[in-house]
Amino acid sequence: MRRPPVFATLLVLLAVATMIGFGMWQLRRLAWKQDILARYAAAEAMPAPLPIAGATMPANAAYRHVVWDCPAPGPDQVVGGSNAAGRSGWVHAVTCRHQADGVTTVVPVVIGWSLGIVPVQWAGGAIVGVAVPGPKSGVVLPAAGPTSHNLDWHIIADPPLAGLAANARPDPATIPNNHLSYAVQWFLFAATALIIYALALRRR
Repeated sequence: MRRPPVFATLLVLLAVATMIGFGMWQLRRLAWKQDILARYAAAEAMPAPLPIAGATMPANAAYRHVVWDCPAPGPDQVVGGSNAAGRSGWVHAVTCRHQADGVTTVVPVVIGWSLGIVPVQWAGGAIVGVAVPGPKSGVVLPAAGPTSHNLDWHIIADPPLAGLAANARPDPATIPNNHLSYAVQWFLFAATALIIYALALRRR
């Protein structure tokens, strides 16, 4: 009986070990994502709004109602979106600016929804809304520089402002969580590689 080729065997075993490692990493990512989604769901259920001062957003604000101030809103940017009933139309968003220590911080705020594409006027002021991690799709932010910073959040006003209708409320349940399926795929790749190599050795 001929011996298996050393180099090819080591190469296959290294590839299999790498695939298994990717699968284990996806399982760790699964636990991490489940923990985040659980915290988001708990924050969403909190009845009292969280007051936010200045130009920062704490991590525990995600998917929670917050009270914020928009002292200097930019012009209304109209992008496609849905209302609270799921009807397609137009989302109205402004960029709010805060200044502190010579640095301008910008965060998008969705002030409401309408069937019309015509921009509305909103003078700024106090906001109660849901804080969402990440940028608002379609909203153009100013270029960041030494004295400006775009906050990686956006707020959806609830109740809406400027006479607009309510925008669709963000739902953490819509955040993709495919890590288990990815882990299974990597484990199947590893098993397939072993089976194919075993068949190749048998034929040899």
